[in-house]
Amino acid sequence: MASKKIKYISPQNYLKYYYDVPYEGKTSAGKPLRKLKDITCPYRGIKIISTTAINGFEKNLAKCKTAEDAVILLSNYKCNMLPTEKSMYAIFKDFSLINPDDNLQNCLQMIKTNCLTRLKLEEMEVLDDVDRLTRKLSPQTALRIRTKTTKCRQIIISSSTHDTFKRKTFLNSLEEIIPKENEREIFNNIKNKALFLPTSESSRNAFVVKYSKRNQTEIIRRIFIASTGSIEHVTPASNGGLNTIGNFLLTSASGNRYRENMPLCEYIKRHPKIPEYMQMYIEDIIREIHNGNLQGNETYPYKIKKKLFEESDGRIMISLSSYKYSEEEAAQAVEEYEHRWDRK
Repeated sequence: MASKKIKYISPQNYLKYYYDVPYEGKTSAGKPLRKLKDITCPYRGIKIISTTAINGFEKNLAKCKTAEDAVILLSNYKCNMLPTEKSMYAIFKDFSLINPDDNLQNCLQMIKTNCLTRLKLEEMEVLDDVDRLTRKLSPQTALRIRTKTTKCRQIIISSSTHDTFKRKTFLNSLEEIIPKENEREIFNNIKNKALFLPTSESSRNAFVVKYSKRNQTEIIRRIFIASTGSIEHVTPASNGGLNTIGNFLLTSASGNRYRENMPLCEYIKRHPKIPEYMQMYIEDIIREIHNGNLQGNETYPYKIKKKLFEESDGRIMISLSSYKYSEEEAAQAVEEYEHRWDRK
């Protein structure tokens, strides 16, 4: 996507415009969460960059001309970076020491060939996992899936210099298959496994291959955006999840985007520390409520606790022992806030 100059992009549209975070345009009920600062990402454990930082970042980004400029700007957000982005920052930092007046795109182009080879191997490993799961299906269904994975392999090995197959195309192709009734659970497991195909969120190699085509401004913005605040549906909207705060988490944009429609219990398999991070998240939320920064939403901890328990099949059990409100007191606080608001 080419970088575009526009006068102003709201925080939620910023993510949609530059990063294609799903459903960001339909989450106005999450506005109270967006205003919070110093919140732990419940998926990845890093501190989320507040959306209030976006305007300042964009102003400084416009001044970045060289690799050295880029590293100086990104250094302000190093403590917020996720593993893939932190790894890329380290590469950029080393590059800028030797080539301070060069740019980040040239850095990526220098290492693209080796990263592309490694990316192909990562993709093959996931396709191998998919094929292994097909052994539990009927021969007819298994053959249809293996036909698709074989086609992907052919694309992967057809050239050592071109990009690999399109992940989204393969995921969509699986939707064309209609399994037998008694195969649905296994088939869903296969689709969830396919979601683990590497992306620029999960793989440094995928990041290099994708962004070696982008200019420096887009590369810097991508590093920053990954850790900015995003409203996430616990139950995905595509699965009937409601656009209410009781179904929302404030997450990093990368954690939101990489989950896609993956069931939360499956996402936990990818990131086993999610239950721990969820507790850290709720403690931050409780702190903000106690500080008066989430008025009218005092019942949120109880709502999200129940929602997370249900969506994770009991794998996430949040403690609210530090919360000063009982469930009844929280409901009363909400009622009193709404009454005061109505009187205004």
